Amino acid sequence: MKKSELMKYSCPLGKAMSALGSKWKPIIVLVIKDRKLRFGELAVRIHVISRKVLTDQLREMESDGLIIREEFKELPPRVEYSLTEKGLALLPILYMLEEWESKFESKDLRTDKNCVLLEKEVKKAVKV
Repeated sequence: MKKSELMKYSCPLGKAMSALGSKWKPIIVLVIKDRKLRFGELAVRIHVISRKVLTDQLREMESDGLIIREEFKELPPRVEYSLTEKGLALLPILYMLEEWESKFESKDLRTDKNCVLLEKEVKKAVKV
């Protein structure tokens, strides 16, 4: 279901899923946490995402009220991203999702090479 289709629904869950409806947005929220990060820092910490996709996701998150984009009129130009109150409120929810998945995680999934690599990348990105 496309984001525009999800936005037609007035239920809170539909709107929430629309705002977080990609695999990258929760990871971006976990990487930013309670600090300000520049675009380059985000790109380095989540190096498995292309810069174009990161840019698109940040724009969507800004329009959904999850992040603040602060632009500084300097040379070279500098932009910092931080979470809004709404974005910060997602952190405990995302941590709970992580615990939920760990509790019911399949043993076969843990031995899957791709899952192990992705899990390491996400943990590394989140802990930095």
